[in-house]
Amino acid sequence: MKPNLTTLLPALSCLLFLPANAQQWSPEQANAWHKTQPWRAGSNFVPSTAINQLEMWQADTFDPETIDRELGYAASCGMNSARVFLHNLLWEQDSEGLLKRMDQFLTIADKHKVGIMFVLFDDVWDPNPKLGKQRDPKPHTHNSGWVQSPGRDVLVDPAKRKALEPYVTGVLTRFKDDKRVIVWDLYNEPGNMNTSAYGKVELPPEEKKEHALELAKLCFEWAWKVRPSQPLTMGVWTGDWSTKEKRDALNAYQIDHSDIITFHAYTDLEKTKSMTEPLFAYGRPVVCSEYMARTAGSKLQDILPYFHDKKVDAYQWGLVAGKTQTQYPWESWKQTFTEEPKIWFHELFHKDGKPFDKEETDLYKKLTGN
Repeated sequence: MKPNLTTLLPALSCLLFLPANAQQWSPEQANAWHKTQPWRAGSNFVPSTAINQLEMWQADTFDPETIDRELGYAASCGMNSARVFLHNLLWEQDSEGLLKRMDQFLTIADKHKVGIMFVLFDDVWDPNPKLGKQRDPKPHTHNSGWVQSPGRDVLVDPAKRKALEPYVTGVLTRFKDDKRVIVWDLYNEPGNMNTSAYGKVELPPEEKKEHALELAKLCFEWAWKVRPSQPLTMGVWTGDWSTKEKRDALNAYQIDHSDIITFHAYTDLEKTKSMTEPLFAYGRPVVCSEYMARTAGSKLQDILPYFHDKKVDAYQWGLVAGKTQTQYPWESWKQTFTEEPKIWFHELFHKDGKPFDKEETDLYKKLTGN
């Protein structure tokens, strides 16, 4: 259905006349933007040939052929968006090359009518990222090669944290008015302790949360210097946000400074509802930027129709089973697997494009009208 331009003009005017160095959008500006968008349904995307963000984007392993094919799988079932992770080391390695490959990626995504939410930082999995050739996957293990951004050595050092500013402002400035980019997610799961996998080399929880909060503050400060035409967000993922009073300092900062509210929910439908509905009180668009973990109770058939009914944009984890091996559960870090689980944890497609469960891809087609 085509939008009515008469009704959208007031909404668009809220965005067109933002002052220079404007900060957080008002709820009215955020909702005005949201009215210009379709309901977004998609995945967290990394091509099956990449084990992590570095392998996805580095020049030697950037794989546009696979990206094109696999975003085609997404489009074939009606997905119209993808959430995609970047890494600060890519900027330090070759900033112009990174921007060029991002532009190439966006061209491919746009061909498939897939809008992109980029993620700039990430506190999850290996705290010691290194450029160059990435390790091979650990057999039968969930996300055995994913890396944090920035690494722990940068996160704990105030001077090194501040040196990340050119990465944030450079990427945002290049794509701040690019219609192929729909959202900027500044920092994924700040403060995550990775206790299931990398707990032995991490920081004490409160110390990591303190460092994460400082980086979160810098992220918004730097992003506001650019003030892209797309919304800025930083999703809550753990703790209690059922009321304002129950939020911890990090959750409160993330929610109170985001243009649109994003969150993660790897749980069953009833708990997902209890995590989603308190966020409506902020009067801003709400997006679930990570969900679907089948054997943890987070099932697409239960939860996607709920998000559709509530106009909550939704991004499941994973698209095509590949080197990240996230069809294996989190428990694969502690429990030995010798073969692929019968019920996949994440992911929607095999490498050849065959759905893991056709009922799921049919549901996407039904809800997105494709």
